[in-house]
Amino acid sequence: MITFLSGGTGTPKLLRGVRELLDERDIAVIVNTAEDTWLSGNHLSPDIDTVMYLFAGILDTNRWWGIRNDSYITHDLLARLGIEEYIAVGDQDRAIHAARGEMLRNGMGLTEITRTLCRMLDVRATILPMTDSVVTTYVRTLRGEIHFQEYWVKHRGDVAIDGVVRKFDAPPVATREVIEAIEESDAVVIGPSNPVTSVSPILECAGVREALRRQHVIAVSPFIGDTPVSGPAAALMRAFGKEPSSAGTYGLYEDFVDVFIQDTRDPVELEGALRQDTLMVNRGKSLDLAKSILTLVYGC
Repeated sequence: MITFLSGGTGTPKLLRGVRELLDERDIAVIVNTAEDTWLSGNHLSPDIDTVMYLFAGILDTNRWWGIRNDSYITHDLLARLGIEEYIAVGDQDRAIHAARGEMLRNGMGLTEITRTLCRMLDVRATILPMTDSVVTTYVRTLRGEIHFQEYWVKHRGDVAIDGVVRKFDAPPVATREVIEAIEESDAVVIGPSNPVTSVSPILECAGVREALRRQHVIAVSPFIGDTPVSGPAAALMRAFGKEPSSAGTYGLYEDFVDVFIQDTRDPVELEGALRQDTLMVNRGKSLDLAKSILTLVYGC
């Protein structure tokens, strides 16, 4: 089994290739939940849903979120009724959010809920929220702190930020299932997801870093020079007090990473790093990078 740490779109693009090479029952994915939010009474867990929909075969891989060919009748009607949702949620996607919200209100934990939803969607991979407690990423702006979803979706990242804040009632602790997935794997892979908002929340859950130090860990940089492959990673790295580059990313992982992969075009030189084409612009490129990583793990 190989365990992946996932958030955003970077690691899911890698998983697109991996699932063609491994039995999906041999794949575990620990997913960031610090971008979760409530919308119109429903609970959105965008990073969980992206991975879940990918393995269910229904992900809209043109956008890398939501369900392929979904309709937006409810969203459009809500807008006509004066309820403006800054996140456009499709009808089938909304049904998942509504079910999750109802389960949470009934006292179920996010790990159990995710297991239930995966079973309903015939997902064979193991998908694990990083924690069952609530932790949320906010960014600090001149007008105060705003939820990451508001920053990235509502404002399209076009807001100056000078800090990244994680909010919780109690420091988050990794679930037993998360630690077991790390410990029982042949290797752990961190794909080219945002180091600040996708990966660091997982690393900040008590028990995760300690478990990773006992594992063989491969990490893929999301940067080429000072430019992220996608998303707001550069601005967030600066707000996080880190250099927006492969060097800055390595600095966040260096206490546990064994193999660090950079893109072949990256001008940043890191001693000992491997070079691969990490721009997974299509299925074939995802498959190529997946093959290279599995070769590092299994030697064939």
